[in-house]
Amino acid sequence: MSTMIQTIIFTDLDGTLLDETYSYRRALPALELVRKKRIPIVFCTSKTLPEAEYYRYRLDNNDPLIVESGGAIYIPENYFNFKFSFDRKTSKYFIIELGTPYQKLRKVLKNLKRKDIIVKGFGDMSDYELSRNSGLSFSKVHLAKQRGYSEPFNIVKGNEDKVRKLIEGNGFNFVKGGRYYHIMGNNDKGKAVMILNRLFKKKFKKIKSMGFGNSENDLPMLEAVDEGYMVNGPKDWNRTVMRLLK
Repeated sequence: MSTMIQTIIFTDLDGTLLDETYSYRRALPALELVRKKRIPIVFCTSKTLPEAEYYRYRLDNNDPLIVESGGAIYIPENYFNFKFSFDRKTSKYFIIELGTPYQKLRKVLKNLKRKDIIVKGFGDMSDYELSRNSGLSFSKVHLAKQRGYSEPFNIVKGNEDKVRKLIEGNGFNFVKGGRYYHIMGNNDKGKAVMILNRLFKKKFKKIKSMGFGNSENDLPMLEAVDEGYMVNGPKDWNRTVMRLLK
């Protein structure tokens, strides 16, 4: 008797499950189908833990979270019924840390500033400025600033290739997201997805992993899953997921 194959969905949020106003409304039919089929859906996002938890709560999602572009994996307590390696534990999660501490990244970013280069990270912006710049409400700006493993930034002055070379020359990753550039450590979404896939395989024996993204920083995730799809916002996400799961 063959073991049933369990589908696992990994999805980016901004520009993928969420539109430019941060709404997932157009993805609701597919989200409901995913719920009915009891398919785990893992948010794999550049957002912070508090930001991802906001959508997790709204969508009644209880699956693991990959935040800050693979900076850390948050696995709910009692989610897996076997022991696995982790770095920290809170009252809610087992945490696997893959990223570089935020303050170290901030220091590197500040040291980049010269006459021909000016970059501005989230930590350099007031709540008002970040809200105006990102379209986030003040309450969500507060969540976006609770960073642990990455710093999104704008290039105010300078060449993208030069900034990339300087960041990578310092031993850090430079990634272009849907709205911002990001400085990170030696982590990416793909590395986090591979760790979770190993745990899902131990739980379900046979899995088929699917990934959905919309930008450069999603490529490692899409390469780490069995089936990867670039989509253009929640309407396209909805259409693609409905087609794949029908």
